[in-house]
Amino acid sequence: MADCSYQFSGRVAVVTGGASGIGASLVQALQQAGARVAVWDLQAPVASQAGDALFCPVDVTDPVSIQAALARTLASLGRVDMLINSAGITGPTMALDAFDDAVWQRVIDINLVGVYNVCKAVAPVLRSQGYGRVVNIASLAGKEGTPNASAYSAAKAGVLALTKSLGKELAGSGVLVNAVAPAAVRTPILEQMAPAHVATMIAKSPMGRLGEPEEIAAQVLWLASDACSFSTGAVFDVSGGRATY
Repeated sequence: MADCSYQFSGRVAVVTGGASGIGASLVQALQQAGARVAVWDLQAPVASQAGDALFCPVDVTDPVSIQAALARTLASLGRVDMLINSAGITGPTMALDAFDDAVWQRVIDINLVGVYNVCKAVAPVLRSQGYGRVVNIASLAGKEGTPNASAYSAAKAGVLALTKSLGKELAGSGVLVNAVAPAAVRTPILEQMAPAHVATMIAKSPMGRLGEPEEIAAQVLWLASDACSFSTGAVFDVSGGRATY
């Protein structure tokens, strides 16, 4: 895969869900580009993968834990320049009318309300600096709707609309807010899905394969960089050609 280099020395990034999956790949990519990184997650990242990242225990559905993590990040690293919202769960694969109401709500709370909670806490810091980059990890499911994944699809659609709204709100502040919408990516989160469901997603891809976490990271790094200067409130597909709009 072709390599593009970015220079993030002096920059601080917060990555929610940075202990595993796409989030962990983002942490490594940001560090390789020179950024100092704070991982906000329920569990600590594997030490061999996290480098010198600052770990802050965070439940994105709990604003108190978010504020505590923000205070610790600012005290330890001095600022926040980039916020990557990657925390999420897929939830079960089943028909809408088969969902347990509490499970459906939990998928919404983590994937959508969690992004709201974190943005609500961090956006004032970015705005006060007059600079920031927010990248929300959404999903192609939020654009097209994945059958038997109603909660996940609805939550990610909400993330896309939130991104567009907040991007417009902050457009004049020096803070840019964008989202990426990956198709299926080779991460542990796929283990939460039925094998037949994963096979169906691969079959829909014109490239006929899963995406790799490094490919998502490459898109996110551009959006988190100064090279991205005139895109905000936008959605960038990383779908192997599957997206149609």
